[in-house]
Amino acid sequence: MVADNLPLQYKILSAGTAACFADFVTFPFDTAKVRLQIQGESNGILALARNGALVGSGPAHYSGLVGTIRTIVRNEGTRSLFNGLSAGLQRQLCFSSIRIGLYDSVKGLYQQILYGETNRVSVPSRIAAGLTTGGLAVFLAQPTDVVKVRFQAQLKGDPRNRYNSTMEAYRMIAKQEGTAGLWKGTVTNAGRNAIVNVSEIVCYDIIKDTILSYGLMRDAIPCHFISAVIAGFCTTVVASPIDVIKTRYMNSSSGTYSSAINCAVRTFSEEGCTAFFKGFTPSFCRLVSWNIVMWISYEQVKSTMQKTITV
Repeated sequence: MVADNLPLQYKILSAGTAACFADFVTFPFDTAKVRLQIQGESNGILALARNGALVGSGPAHYSGLVGTIRTIVRNEGTRSLFNGLSAGLQRQLCFSSIRIGLYDSVKGLYQQILYGETNRVSVPSRIAAGLTTGGLAVFLAQPTDVVKVRFQAQLKGDPRNRYNSTMEAYRMIAKQEGTAGLWKGTVTNAGRNAIVNVSEIVCYDIIKDTILSYGLMRDAIPCHFISAVIAGFCTTVVASPIDVIKTRYMNSSSGTYSSAINCAVRTFSEEGCTAFFKGFTPSFCRLVSWNIVMWISYEQVKSTMQKTITV
C-alpha cells in the first residue's frame, strides 16, 4: 500500500476519514439491505415494536435493490435512506480506524513472530492480522452497530418508533435491556467482521500486491479500483449468511431469540437456505461501492499525509 511507513496515528486517522466518507456515499444501499434482511421474520411487527425494534413481517413490502429504495423514498422520503447515519459514522470512526488503520502494523508483527522477517509478507500473517483487527474493532464499536441497525429498521412516521435520536437510542437500550443490550450480537458480529476483514482487507492487499509485483499496473487509482471491486465481491459472497443473522439478532427484541445460533436455526427452518442471502444485491452493491470509495480515499489520504509530513 502507499506510504506503508506512515506513522500509526496517521494511518488510523486516514482509515477513519476514508471509511466515514465511504459510509456516507453508500448508506442508502445499506439501509435497503437491512430492510430486505429483516423482511419475512414471523415474529410480528407489533410484538417487536414494543421493545423498539421494528421488523418487516407479513407480506413482502420490498423487492430488489431498486424496488426497495423506491418504496422507502415513496413511503418515507429520501431522508429515510439515511436513517442511522450518525450512528453509522460513529461506528466507522471506532471500527474502521482500528480494523484498517492497525492492519499493517499487526500484519508486520505477526510476520515477525511467525517467520522472523518482514521483507515478504506471507498469507498466514495477513489472515491472522485481518482476524485480529476485525475482532478487536467489533468489541469497541458494537453499541454503534446495534443503534445503526435499529434506526435503519424503523419506519418513518410510525407511532411505534421508539428512538428519535442516536443518543436517545443508546440511553433507552441501556435502560430497557441493560448494558448487554448495547453489545447484543457481539459474538455473531465479531465472527462476521473477522471474516469480512479477511475477505476484504486481505483480498485487497493480496490482489494489489500481485498486480504490482507482475507490473500489470502502477500503484495508482486504477489498480486500487480493480483490487477494491474484487475484494468487495469476495466479501459479499462470504459474509452474507452471517450478515443476515447479525442484522436480525441485533434488531430483535429481548427474548425473541435465545442466541444467534437460535436465530440462524429458526431462520433456516422457517424460510429455508435462501433467507441467508436476503439482501444480497444491495449488499453486493453496497460492499463493492464502499470498497471502491474507501480504498481509493484511504490510499489518497495516506499519500497526501505522507507528502505533508515529509515536506
